[in-house]
Amino acid sequence: MSSFALAGARIFDGETWFENHVLMVDNGRISAIEAREKVSRELPLRDARGAMIVPGFIDLQVNGGGGVMFDGNCGVDGLREICRAHARFGTTGLLPTLITDTREATAVSVAAGLEAARSGMPGFLGLHLEGPHLSIERKGAHDPALIRPMEDEDLAALLEARKGLPSLMVTLAPESATVDQVRALADGGVKVSLGHTNTTCKTALAYAEAGASLVTHLFNAMSPLTHREPGVVGAALQSGQLWVGIIADGVHVDPVAIGVALRAKNGPARLFAVTDAMSTIGTDMTSFTLNGRTIMRENGRLTLADGTLAGADIDMISTVVYLHRTVGLPLEQALRMVSVYPAQAIGLDRSRGGLTAGKEADFVVLDDDLGVVSTWIGGEVAHSIL
Repeated sequence: MSSFALAGARIFDGETWFENHVLMVDNGRISAIEAREKVSRELPLRDARGAMIVPGFIDLQVNGGGGVMFDGNCGVDGLREICRAHARFGTTGLLPTLITDTREATAVSVAAGLEAARSGMPGFLGLHLEGPHLSIERKGAHDPALIRPMEDEDLAALLEARKGLPSLMVTLAPESATVDQVRALADGGVKVSLGHTNTTCKTALAYAEAGASLVTHLFNAMSPLTHREPGVVGAALQSGQLWVGIIADGVHVDPVAIGVALRAKNGPARLFAVTDAMSTIGTDMTSFTLNGRTIMRENGRLTLADGTLAGADIDMISTVVYLHRTVGLPLEQALRMVSVYPAQAIGLDRSRGGLTAGKEADFVVLDDDLGVVSTWIGGEVAHSIL
């Protein structure tokens, strides 16, 4: 790995904009953001050839990309293709997400994730297992025949998998997992996210006290906020310890609801954006298969035959554009929702999620129209249009 300075663009480190500065990269990590005139002439100076340099995007819910779904047939090569596909859109780190499947397929998928971790695959941050321990009532596009309660064998397998992964996130419903199981997972370093659940606000808050620290795709596949029963939505916004993922694609959540949620959310935990992307990202596919069922792609929507939404057809830079231009967020806030906050949500903020000294040199160069010029992972170019 080399050392160099990247110049010629405004730099956003996750908190502050820097003008007439350069991004200093040393052996794959950020060493500093320095005034250009202070840079040693001996250090190679590269031209960013864009308008701005921003922290790399981190996506905690990615079901697929580049024509590949993360499932029992994906393998390590498939995971590599998913990471490559999303790098085109500014994603420098992601959690491949396995939708509810059989115990056998789950084991094969976890094994592929463990191999990806051992190989140091660029862009791979760990795994997200969305199910199978969910609520039938709030199954969404998950196959109800595969949903089941968590058993001792499942708990042991998750705790063992976590030992070999940089991060492991598990979406579950209180209807299919006990408080004690959640506590054991959290104590073992697994990030527990509440989702696909029809439980009450009171129960959701009790699970948060037991160690659940995230909520999966706010408003979707969960009990809603009403005036007498605030549901999981109410718990997500009320609890300052629950980090909350949201799909900002103009399909899953109305922009008004996104704005209301942002204003209502108690900290220090915050809302962050996920794509919930499927294999269609980076392709011209018009359909694909999920658990033996055909998913149709049309007008930005992915649906089962009955119209049920099945993941999302959006990438991370499009999410930033939507949050900024449609929801009306300041660009800085939109960028933090796809970088700083997801890194904090899974405890990787010491190494990722910003452009401060010591962190991985994961960043994106954007043009004035918020198009991706280049994506860098560990100080190396993962994608470039130049």
